Amino acid sequence: MKKSLIILSLGIICLGACKKSFIVRPDQNNPTLDNYYNTADEVNGATGFLYNQVWYNYMDKAFHCIGEVLSGNMLSSAGDPNYGNNTYVYFTVQSTDGQLLNAWQAFYKVAGNATVLYNTLAQKKANFNGNTDFLDQGMAEARFIRGVAYFYIARIFGDAPIIADPVAFANSGNYNTPKYLQKDVLRFALEDFKAAETSLPQKPYQPGRVTKYSAMGMEAKLYLYEKEYDSAALKAKEVIQSGVYDLYPDYQKMFTSVDANNNIESLFALQWLGSGGYSYANAIQAYEAPSTLLKPDFNTGYSSIIPTIDLLNSYAFGDKRRGWSVMEQGFSEPSWTNSNFPDGFVYDTTWNSSNDDATKIKTLTRSNALKYVVGPKSVGGDINSQGGNSMCTYILRYADVLLIYAESVLGNNESTTDASALAAFNKVHQRAGLTPLKSLTKDIILHERRVEFAFEGDYWFDIQRQGFDKAKQILESQERGTYKADGSGIDSYHLKNITSASKLFLPIPSDEIVADPELSKPAIPYY
Repeated sequence: MKKSLIILSLGIICLGACKKSFIVRPDQNNPTLDNYYNTADEVNGATGFLYNQVWYNYMDKAFHCIGEVLSGNMLSSAGDPNYGNNTYVYFTVQSTDGQLLNAWQAFYKVAGNATVLYNTLAQKKANFNGNTDFLDQGMAEARFIRGVAYFYIARIFGDAPIIADPVAFANSGNYNTPKYLQKDVLRFALEDFKAAETSLPQKPYQPGRVTKYSAMGMEAKLYLYEKEYDSAALKAKEVIQSGVYDLYPDYQKMFTSVDANNNIESLFALQWLGSGGYSYANAIQAYEAPSTLLKPDFNTGYSSIIPTIDLLNSYAFGDKRRGWSVMEQGFSEPSWTNSNFPDGFVYDTTWNSSNDDATKIKTLTRSNALKYVVGPKSVGGDINSQGGNSMCTYILRYADVLLIYAESVLGNNESTTDASALAAFNKVHQRAGLTPLKSLTKDIILHERRVEFAFEGDYWFDIQRQGFDKAKQILESQERGTYKADGSGIDSYHLKNITSASKLFLPIPSDEIVADPELSKPAIPYY
């Protein structure tokens, strides 16, 4: 417990500022309250770190394991042991799982760093002579980021610890902390979003920065998770009516080019630096992309996380998001050139033997994810020696806000023909080239969310919030098998072990329970 909840929580006080970019490496010279945080640039440098490296242990692999593999959108079936030997595919994740521990440590690192920075800036403000707007804004950003971390904690682990003051906790000498009821962890996150809303600006003051509408959007998402539909609709409507955000017209570019970073659709995204090296760059394409595309330049491209047959079959005829999100037979990109493809990349699944390794693809579902793949070295830009890049990772998009609003208006009704709900839904639906609908149901909206946000780490939470009976029905109906190597059909696999509601949450890592036996006890109220 000491390592993940305390030591990892204290790194933020060692941050420096940067005038050119708000994503920076930590400064090794510790700032103090007397000589630092005196300007907006110094505060911005510190808050910028909260958008980047502190999230890495989750975003590196656990992001896919939890958000996509559990949900049935992706398989870790290409043989990469770092993805948990398929335990997320088969719902056999144990408390000793490495990616589980990575997720736990990442979220408490994020929350701890955000809390320490918030408390530091509050202390600075109490003794600062002059305009404190930049301190208020920095504190609001820290509260927002902490709220996001605890929202993830509550949805992944259910009951969990809340560390409101990491420094006091560390200094107390008592490193045993209880776990609190999930509803209280969610309330703690909601209070952070509400506090952030009051002090964040209406528009980003730098590209990629969160706004008051980012906070409102996260409030709407949390309310929807708790089935507080009126509140979710109200907050989502405020974001929609603000006019600050809109759908980005080029869906594929939004996920494949750094030129689309921090576009009009992005309410909150993690910010990466390809030139920053390990843990500062977006590493997703190293795992998702085929080796034919990346290995000539980077010795990566593992295809270790691939789309499921079930997801591929879920795209309706004519849904352009399939081609915008997935590489399949016939996909090509002329601008992606390397020694294997001097005239441009072509996705060819007619692999027959190892002689075809350089130019043809062999995955068990004859597909690779396209989202977050920016291409080989030839595309230029900020790509490091491992293929890591500066592509941002979307946590909340305007499309999400629109679908939250539509679902919240539907609420507990069987269907709705409400004009405002249909307008919000169809804006997303029509961007994909589909005919607008005249009536909405829960299943229609959940399906739309699945194909709209595929590979973005969110579908598991959509399944989970349906409750046990519906979640069980969804999960056990999924095809989690793969195509047979000889092309004769599918090696079918369907889940049969969704036996209780506890399956909808992951266990607290065993290392943490050994260090803090309180975590093995029943949860208690925080409020």
